[in-house]
Amino acid sequence: MADKVIVQRPPKSPALAGILAFFFPFGVGAFYNRNNVKGMVYLVLFAALVTMQTTGTGQPFWGLILAGFYFYQIIESVQDAKRINKKASEGEDYEEPGVDDLPELVRAGSVFWGIVLIVLGAVFLLANFDVISYDILWDLWPVALIGIGAKFIYDYTKENKKKD
Repeated sequence: MADKVIVQRPPKSPALAGILAFFFPFGVGAFYNRNNVKGMVYLVLFAALVTMQTTGTGQPFWGLILAGFYFYQIIESVQDAKRINKKASEGEDYEEPGVDDLPELVRAGSVFWGIVLIVLGAVFLLANFDVISYDILWDLWPVALIGIGAKFIYDYTKENKKKD
């Protein structure tokens, strides 16, 4: 009698991940792949982009960004499922990402992010009381990116000086 060969099913289906991401573009494909943090980020990002569609300003820019995000999250969900299956086929145990495995986004003791949050809160509070206009915020949002980029460059040069 011949031995039966049992083929083990891959842990994740790339097709199902893609279908879920196609029909539910707010992180369901990432949640299926057990990437909960990525799923939450997709959920918030999708909600923000859909909300931007209702303002009417900044079109067609926000529409194009929403379309790009829609297709990106489908492709990303399929690729994540394939990556999980590849790890499983190579004999590596797929471990669910836990809290300990998540990268530390903000270093403890960094004053910069505290200042950024205080400034953002103050600006939005002033906008709520009509001291400044939300239109000004939309015109000046790249200043925040410049500040964050400058902080990254400063940290990089500071760490390189420590190594020397």
